[in-house]
Order: sequence, then C-alpha cells, then structure tokens
Amino acid sequence: MEINFFSFFIVECPSACSVRCSATHHPGNCMDVCQDCCGKCLCVPSGTVGNKDECPCYRDLKTKYGTPKCP
Repeated sequence: MEINFFSFFIVECPSACSVRCSATHHPGNCMDVCQDCCGKCLCVPSGTVGNKDECPCYRDLKTKYGTPKCP
C-alpha cells in the first residue's frame, strides 16, 4: 500500500466518504463502495469528483470488469 499525505485512520472513512458522496443521486451505494475502498486504501480523494491522483490506491482499484471501483 502506498502511503501519502492524505492517508488517515479507518475510523475517518465514514466522514471522508460522506463528503465524497454528498453530490451523488445514489448516496447509499456510493457510501458502501467508498467505505470499502477507504478501508483498503486508508485514503479518500478530496471533493465530490476527480482528484483521484491524491490517492493512487483508491484510484487504481478496479471492479471484476476492469472499470474503476471507487467513486
């Protein structure tokens, strides 16, 4: 796992994901996936979209179909 400036503790995932998922029309699904990604990477990009280069682990997680997993 790559460590970066935006890394934090797992207990901070819900609040970070609340910000990340605040603009979606599917907040429940977004929160579930975001918290899974956060739990693996201990990082969530800032803002509601984009900025995934802040968290390479989060950015690079893929679904079984090869598409980006994390919102």
